[in-house]
Amino acid sequence: MPVILQQVSKSFGDVRALNEVGFQVGDGELFGLIGPDGAGKSTLFRIIASLLIPDAGSCMVLGFDVVKQYREVRKLIGYMPGRFSLYMDLSVEENLNFYATVFGTTVRENHDLVREVYRHIEPFRKRPAGKLSGGMKQKLALSCALIHRPRILLLDEPTTGVDAVSRREFWEMLEKIRREGITILVSTPYMDEAELCDRVALMQKGGILEVADPAEMSTREEVPLFALRSSSEVYPYLERIRKQEGCQSAWLFGDELHVTLKSKEYEPLIREEIGRWKEPSLEWVAIAPSIEDRFMRLIRQEQEPDSGHGAGIKYRTDR
Repeated sequence: MPVILQQVSKSFGDVRALNEVGFQVGDGELFGLIGPDGAGKSTLFRIIASLLIPDAGSCMVLGFDVVKQYREVRKLIGYMPGRFSLYMDLSVEENLNFYATVFGTTVRENHDLVREVYRHIEPFRKRPAGKLSGGMKQKLALSCALIHRPRILLLDEPTTGVDAVSRREFWEMLEKIRREGITILVSTPYMDEAELCDRVALMQKGGILEVADPAEMSTREEVPLFALRSSSEVYPYLERIRKQEGCQSAWLFGDELHVTLKSKEYEPLIREEIGRWKEPSLEWVAIAPSIEDRFMRLIRQEQEPDSGHGAGIKYRTDR
């Protein structure tokens, strides 16, 4: 296994950033860390990259201990942090040459690996990195992370803050990179990107809620799930739905409400109640659960195991 974490914990003062995190990443796998801001994704990546020392537990990268053998680890990984960290005053070309020199290689030597990424930014090769757009900065940072042909690629929220087209292009590039035999770990707050991974770890408040194939996660939801839709705003109906006897949970997902029932027997009663609201545009339909629904349910179970509908939890979903 290229990456093995066992009971890794890390605190910053009174803040517990990671709490006994453990999982394994297979060879050539595209593994995703999924969770909101503050879940511990960046801290975990910095430990894997040997930039932070864990308070407890162990992390092995390609058989090397990230604490005791950090020099070997750093030769084998490519790391793209969440914040753009290249030299703003250097041009695209100069940044690439600099990072190649640091790793004792040349741009020409590994050009076949970065070709697909570099072709997007080549027209701007003389432009200072600080004057690139968000999407172009992203591609330059990825090129620099790949320039020494690493065996493991760490990408910390690489698509945050870039447009939808750049996000799609980026994931297409990741698939091509993986075909080169490179193991990829990527973190993201976007649930739709989770479905593009081989396996994902759902993270919340420094802990792992679940590790599985994204498709498998959605099938683990066995409770009845429905959507309340409307041609107008559905938010005003959120509390009304939550007060229904058979409602286990209700959340705003984009422009609709996702409602989990305690059992199928309650569905006719709630449908009848919605009919009394005299709003002809309301639509009540059964839906298949998504990984997003699974994540919300796991959070509710962890934080409010005895709650009827988890009204105290708030989580922003980006769709």
